[in-house]
This record gives sequence, structure tokens and C-alpha cells, in this order.
Amino acid sequence: MAQTLSMRCFGDGVPLYERYHDLEWGRPQTGERALYEKICLEAFQAGLAWITVLRKREALREVFAGFDPVTVAELDVEPLLTDARLIRSGAKLRACVTNARATLALRAEGGLTALLWAAAEIPSRAYDHWSDVPASTPASAALAKRLKSAGFVFVGPTTVYSLLQACGLVGDHLTGCPARAEAETLRAAVPGKAGVWRG
Repeated sequence: MAQTLSMRCFGDGVPLYERYHDLEWGRPQTGERALYEKICLEAFQAGLAWITVLRKREALREVFAGFDPVTVAELDVEPLLTDARLIRSGAKLRACVTNARATLALRAEGGLTALLWAAAEIPSRAYDHWSDVPASTPASAALAKRLKSAGFVFVGPTTVYSLLQACGLVGDHLTGCPARAEAETLRAAVPGKAGVWRG
């Protein structure tokens, strides 16, 4: 979907970033693996530009077996610290292993998808300017607390709000963004997302 340069929420002028905005960000992610991947990517983003994470994403997918939590839960991160294709932060790589184990443990309680989608806000709020979009909310703080209690790491309220945005659990495409209508239609069609969780 080609968009007018000045109307995107973010990403103008960088094709990889534009594709992420236009085709992925804010669209509902419901599968365990996709949600686990987003948790990892948000952890890697801490302190870095998002475009850096996007540029390393394919290599991360390769070494994490497509972000399969079963595989990552058993991964030895030490050899990865010398792989120049990756974001070589030992703490962030270990967080992915820890979060894979937490994802697997959640299966006994209904799973990661159920936990995250309980936090969905349908319908969306409407923001005209990016400066109006919050960095975190009481709901993201409550979900961060729940994730931490389930064993997840690198999941503070701001990181969790970014996760909610990326996975379409909140709809923060700006009102003038051409991607908003499609993202909202997809969000409204997610089965079992009834209600608004406030934490």
C-alpha cells in the first residue's frame, strides 16, 4: 500500500521502516510465535533506534528458529555474542531466552495470546498528532506487572505500550494515516477480543 509521504505516522523515507508501518505495525498479531517475536524485538529496541532492530530482524529470525519459543528456551546465547549480524547485547539475548521460557509456562494458563489480548482496547482512541500518543498508560503498567509476575523481563510500562501498539492491541495509527482504516477493520475482526481491559 503506497502512502503519501507526509501522512504516515512514522517511517517516511526509509523503505524498510515504511513497509513495517504500512503492512505490520498496528495490525493484529494473534499467534503465540508472532507475539513472542514482538516481545523480543521490543526488548532489543530499548536504547536503540527501531530501524536498527528492523535491519537485524532477519538474522534474529534465523538464529531464533523463526522465534520459536521452544527452540529459544534451550538456546545458549554465548556463541551469539560474536555474531555481527545480531544486536549483541548479552542482557537482551538472555531476555529472549527467559521470555521464551515464560511464554511456554503461560501455556498452562491459557497462553500468551490470551494474556495479551485481554489488554486490547477496542475501539481505539483517536489521535491527530504523534505528540498526543502516550508513551505508556495505566493499562500498560498493569500488563507489565502481570508479565513480570509470569517471569518475563525487559517489559516495563513503556516497552509494553510499544508492544500493544505494534501488535494491534491498541490502535494508535493517527487519524490522518491511510493505514488506520484497514488496521482498525482488522482489529475489530479479531475473535474473542471482547471488552476493554484496564488492569
